Amino acid sequence: MKIDLIAINAALSLSGLILFVICLFFLIECIASLFETTDAADKDNWQDTKVTVLVPAHNEELLIGSTLEKLIPALKKQDRLVVVADNCNDATAEIARSMGVTVIERHDLERKGKGYALDYGLQFIESDPPDVVVIIDADCTVYEDAIAQLTQRAIALMRPIQATYLMIRPKNSHSSKDFVSQFSIIVKNLVRTRGTARLGLPCSLLGTGMAFPWSVIRACDLANDHLVEDLKLGLDLTIAGYPPVFCQQAKVTGYLPQESQAAKSQRTRWEHGHFQNMQTYVPILLKEAVKQKRFDLLLSILHLCIPPLALLVVIWLALMTVSLLFAIFTTSWIPAAIVAIAGFCFLMAILIAWAKFARQDLPIHELLTIPFYVFWKIPVYLQFLVKPQSGWIRTERDKI
Repeated sequence: MKIDLIAINAALSLSGLILFVICLFFLIECIASLFETTDAADKDNWQDTKVTVLVPAHNEELLIGSTLEKLIPALKKQDRLVVVADNCNDATAEIARSMGVTVIERHDLERKGKGYALDYGLQFIESDPPDVVVIIDADCTVYEDAIAQLTQRAIALMRPIQATYLMIRPKNSHSSKDFVSQFSIIVKNLVRTRGTARLGLPCSLLGTGMAFPWSVIRACDLANDHLVEDLKLGLDLTIAGYPPVFCQQAKVTGYLPQESQAAKSQRTRWEHGHFQNMQTYVPILLKEAVKQKRFDLLLSILHLCIPPLALLVVIWLALMTVSLLFAIFTTSWIPAAIVAIAGFCFLMAILIAWAKFARQDLPIHELLTIPFYVFWKIPVYLQFLVKPQSGWIRTERDKI
């Protein structure tokens, strides 16, 4: 019996220590995000640079027009804008053609997913390749100078570049869930990405607002139906020696889906994809860190192992509850103390992120609704244990 208690104590202490390391690294990223980063780029020969903007689109007739309206004025005379109408059965291709851009159509119901659409687009342009390829989703708003800023950085560094990509709640939404969802994306896509940049680590690719030197992107195999093909691509490029770089000044935004089912579908795809990448890439990154003698790959493991914030809360609550019950019956408070310190690190990280980057977007009273948001997410995590999503599914767009 005593041996069993010692084993349980050791297991709880080890679990608490792992959680503490993850929460501490999360706190370090948030603290690092407070310091300014420089996005200086060499603008020489910018006017001579040839850029192709690829826009993968699957049934985007509601939004493709407004996206192209923002992109077309940003292009120089030698640049190209190519829309990949992927398995569309609506007016996406017709709308894009009416705006004077190049449209290619792909019809393949066996190989569905954004990765296949991007690969199709790259094959189309490889006969006359550009200097830089910029990837923009069809439902995004691209801010002024974003294409120029991304391209300049890609040329200067010869590495993949990621813009600031945020998703905002619809203007007519007053849902607490939407407020917290917007905050979670600010933490993931801005705070943590800015923090890793300040620490000199590779940033994650976010699927849109990405720029690649041609020699880098064409060496990649994009033809896949991975749930989060962008995260996978960023990890592959990091291992290959082309770690992505964050360019905060370049901004791209999208809207959170209003319909509950669409929001749940989007979150399920993102988070199940993240779990799958953790399972696949943690051992790969560890192996390559040793093989290539690269400390940044070890830290990339820590970055990858920070789960979605709602799940991190669930894990902390479960481990805290078990540790407290163990302490009450055995008087061993070490596991509970470790978990409590981990919780303090997490809380401090959230408060830093909110105070610096989200105070205006998330009123303090909405911050208090995070527990309800956590409960809304629990079915997504349980689904991963029972029936994880395996194929790419597009998020349905709102009708307004």
